[in-house]
Amino acid sequence: MTLISFVVPAFRVQGYLRECLDSILGQPETDIEVIAVDDCSPDASGDIIDEYAARDQRVHSVRLPENVGLGPARNIGLDRAVGEYVWFLDGDDWLAPECLTEVAERLRGTRPDVLLVDHVRTHWNNTATRSAMAEVFPESPGADTFRLRDRPQAMHLLHTAWNRLVRREFLVELGLRFAPGWYEDVSFSYPVLMAARRIGVLDRVCVNYRQRRAGAITRTRGDRHFEVFPQWHRVFHLMDSWGPATEALRPAVFERMIWHYLTVLGNGQRIAPELREAFFAQIAADYERWLPPGGYPVPDGVEGIKHKLVAAGRWRTFSALRAASRARDAARRRARTARRKVGPVTRRGARFTRDRLLREYYRAELRRPVDPTLAVYAAYWYRGYSCNPAAIYEVARRLAPGVRGVWIVRRDRVDAVPAGVEYVVAGTPAYYRVLARARWLVNNVNFPDFVRKRPEQVHVQTHHGTPVKVMGLDQQRYPIGAGRMDFAGLLRRVDRWDYSVSANSFSTQMWDRAYPATYTTLEVGYPRNDRLVTAGPDEVRRLRAEFGLDPDEQVVLYAPTHREHLPGYRPPFDPDQFVQALGGSGRLLMRSHYFHDRDRRPGQPRDWERVRDVSGHQRVEDLYLVADVLVTDYSSAMFDYAVLDRPIVLYTPDWEAYRLARGVYFDVTAEPPGAVASTFADLLDLFRTDAVRSDAAVKAREHFRARFCTMDDGRAAERVVRQVFLGEPGERSAHC
Repeated sequence: MTLISFVVPAFRVQGYLRECLDSILGQPETDIEVIAVDDCSPDASGDIIDEYAARDQRVHSVRLPENVGLGPARNIGLDRAVGEYVWFLDGDDWLAPECLTEVAERLRGTRPDVLLVDHVRTHWNNTATRSAMAEVFPESPGADTFRLRDRPQAMHLLHTAWNRLVRREFLVELGLRFAPGWYEDVSFSYPVLMAARRIGVLDRVCVNYRQRRAGAITRTRGDRHFEVFPQWHRVFHLMDSWGPATEALRPAVFERMIWHYLTVLGNGQRIAPELREAFFAQIAADYERWLPPGGYPVPDGVEGIKHKLVAAGRWRTFSALRAASRARDAARRRARTARRKVGPVTRRGARFTRDRLLREYYRAELRRPVDPTLAVYAAYWYRGYSCNPAAIYEVARRLAPGVRGVWIVRRDRVDAVPAGVEYVVAGTPAYYRVLARARWLVNNVNFPDFVRKRPEQVHVQTHHGTPVKVMGLDQQRYPIGAGRMDFAGLLRRVDRWDYSVSANSFSTQMWDRAYPATYTTLEVGYPRNDRLVTAGPDEVRRLRAEFGLDPDEQVVLYAPTHREHLPGYRPPFDPDQFVQALGGSGRLLMRSHYFHDRDRRPGQPRDWERVRDVSGHQRVEDLYLVADVLVTDYSSAMFDYAVLDRPIVLYTPDWEAYRLARGVYFDVTAEPPGAVASTFADLLDLFRTDAVRSDAAVKAREHFRARFCTMDDGRAAERVVRQVFLGEPGERSAHC
């Protein structure tokens, strides 16, 4: 018999599900199965599950035809489980490395009905908070098992399904199921403990309980939080049906119920102000209904006062107490903030007088009406006219002629703006004016921190590449690559987004976890790649002629990415040796990352006739179109170039160091878009032998394109314009 059946329900967890499944499947203990249940999720969760099931026979995919909710989805997984124990793990949480070895040893050694394990709350800012395990059990219980009546303090551990493993036959005999609705853990976790004859505790952190910044029920306001009441009613009805066997536990269970109710009420992110009095009234009603005849252990201090106010039904006094507490906490926060600001304000002095005057002008412009016809575009920190914003701008001029588009550019990039394109120079009064009054703000990076998005404004974040390296909040786990990144500031900027343009499902999944906020995802393909689809042979011939390239020459574009953790790094690449390996008809175009725009020359070749530095060329799409082969490393260029269905070579001399220091979302050397070379000698051999076009390379490219390029059909920019500028509904998936 399989030892552990993991039941993993999935609904809107596409950004986290891979980490969850990897954490299970990568454990040393392999006597497991995973029943992953797609609860008709509107995102790519179901596709991710199918992908894992296809490559690992321990994973079983269940796709539900309609959304049933977390509790019923767990029941469906339970019905399919065959393991001796069942572990209900949520799709956005993950296991600690190697924890399953100790879990399995304890299960095999003691055969408990329930095994409680420890967890940490892992927050979006990469901090972790320990559970109450050490407080509940100051001395480790060891391997001994017990009944709840002997150690009722076990109820003070968090009442979730995922911090306990339950013997499957015991659960089936008990007939306990998850109830529908929110707070479904309550009516499962407490009854399981009350009914168990053998409870074990493993004081080893096994679960990382993700505290999501956006999308979690605990951060969702609404009246559905009233569903906590029937869940607790179910607990007491079960106790009544079980009779004297659980009567001694009633006072402790009652105390937990009131504690939980007050916790929900005290969370301002759950209960809206207009619902608070009604919620309190229901607490008071349940207090009177379920109060044990002999009373219960009332907590000390402020918590005890709250319990007494509930018992008396004194809402006004309870509300006033809460308001006073919140005012005191707010005053303390303001005092701390004021102390932090004194130093920096004093140091800035008068050096930024002009900037302050311009910011005052900006604030004045914010009080003027938004221009309903104005759209502002920017790319790469105002480096010029390019990328996804440029593609959207061009389509908007055609489909939404009533929208006036204005670009923001640096003063040293004014000459790169095409004729007929209106622009303002960054830092000028006109710059502040358009930022304050534009109806639409379109950028492939974030606007500066001072920009305040008004309610009438629409911010479109287009991004500028499918991510190989980790981005956003995920960089917190790789401090070497992240440098001194201000993650709190990043999230303030992300909160301005209304739309996030995604090139493919994989990008959508990664953006969900890297940039958690309430924006709407436009999974439409990359607008800048439209041109790669629509450009015909005549345009390619014209571009090659402009670059001075003969039609029969083999043109290779070398475009490595930069290394944030290694300033000035250049891969070991000799242009002269490379063009010799290409043969007499080969030409090499070299393009450094845009971060190196003040340090252009990536090499110093002797043969400048056959090698050209094209780093300063504004439109990278031109370079893709003229190139017969792309050589890159971890750059998002590979995803764009794959649209053309031409050979791609990955040159990865520092893959292991890059992966460990910078962090990556997937192993591009294992799932490449073509041939792979880890040394320069290997790279030369690939071209000398024409292995860049081998059957294996072609098959790898086909698989890569099927995964990443299906949305690039030449209409991505049109889809953005129609939905964002014209208000037309987006194209919907047929799933669910």
